[in-house]
Amino acid sequence: MSRTIFKNARVLDPSSGLDEKGAVLIEDDRILEAGPNVFVDSVQDDVNVVDCAGKCLAPGLIDMRVETGEPGHDHRETFATASLAAAAGGVTTIVCLPNTDPVVDDPSVLEFVQRRAAAVGMVNIHSYGAATKGLRGEEMAELGLLHMAGAVGFTDAHRAIDNSTLMRRILAYSTMFDSVVIQHPEDPDLVGSGVMNTGETATRLGMTGIPPVAEVIMVERDLRLVETTGARYHASRLSTAAAIRVMRRAKDKGLNVTCDTAPHYFALNEGAVTDYRTFAKVSPPLKSEEDRLAVVAGLADGTIDAIVSDHTPRDPDSKRLTFELAETGTLGLETLLAVTLELVNNRTLPMLDALAPLTCNPAGILGLPGGTLAKGAPADLVIFDPEVAGIVDADNLLSKSKNSIFDGRPIQGRVLKTIRGGRFIYDVNAETTPKAGAGAGARVRHA
Repeated sequence: MSRTIFKNARVLDPSSGLDEKGAVLIEDDRILEAGPNVFVDSVQDDVNVVDCAGKCLAPGLIDMRVETGEPGHDHRETFATASLAAAAGGVTTIVCLPNTDPVVDDPSVLEFVQRRAAAVGMVNIHSYGAATKGLRGEEMAELGLLHMAGAVGFTDAHRAIDNSTLMRRILAYSTMFDSVVIQHPEDPDLVGSGVMNTGETATRLGMTGIPPVAEVIMVERDLRLVETTGARYHASRLSTAAAIRVMRRAKDKGLNVTCDTAPHYFALNEGAVTDYRTFAKVSPPLKSEEDRLAVVAGLADGTIDAIVSDHTPRDPDSKRLTFELAETGTLGLETLLAVTLELVNNRTLPMLDALAPLTCNPAGILGLPGGTLAKGAPADLVIFDPEVAGIVDADNLLSKSKNSIFDGRPIQGRVLKTIRGGRFIYDVNAETTPKAGAGAGARVRHA
């Protein structure tokens, strides 16, 4: 039995509203106490002491949307490199998309993912199951078997489930085991050959646009199906004012629905693609400034439940193409916390309100342990300094790929230590810290 006290910290627990100077005491891999009245006898030699020097201590982040390349595309990312990137960003739990090769539409593939993740043994790794076989949107996958094997939800990853009859069946069947269906909310017919948001910027650059209405049309259809099935539904990476308004109304009606967004949708707008910058080609595409502000407002009023990294590693050859031909996607694990802290620094959100979408909220949506400092919770923690400024440097990312949409962006916030299950998995000052890394942790250039 091993005990460790993290003392002299600003203890932050969004699940309980705790924001006070205090300490967190853990025993082995569990939290014993957290708050302003946690003390141990200084002469005890069986308690390890970590002095946080007044820095912030919060539950380890939970990222509910991560793409890895393993299996099938290991040249983009592996569980090992994704885990290193996550740890440097203060993320202790990641949930992987099923768009691997082979697709996670069979329990045997899911069990492979679980074995490989356990072998890496750094962060907690969970996986979604595919909603349709082969992600083709034609036939429902074996949802029941995938659920029993450990899938935490069902999604077709970057593809919308656009067949209404099939979506209704998936939603209805998912209610049998109270699982959640995660949708990529874009109407494929409206997306067509578009590569960025329809508007003045697309016209000026001479590129085919995707109308913003493609998002709200899919969300509105899905919500009607949720009404008829009573299913749990989650819209991922909302980026338009219209879709956020629709979700707000659905919640007011009492529908069992949730949604998330990603940092690039509240930190950037379509202007980021100027000069045909392929790192800024994401799906859904970056939207107008009006939509960006609507995403910020959705976070502020709680309509948007979670913030995901949307970590989508892409190899250099897939991004060193013309904008039309380049693949979509950006890295996000290592910059997740720092970019989210911009909402705190500009006084849009209080600290606890910014951390809730990264911790307790995703834990609640997916039924995962963690995301809280409650007694008995996993000892998954992050210690960070919200004051340290830096610049994201894509060349120094721990991820195997380097396609960060935030490359060159000034940020403020630095992860100092990450603890998973009571074990340090990242320490900015450790001699064994890898030399290459980036983002919200030590892997940025700091002033």
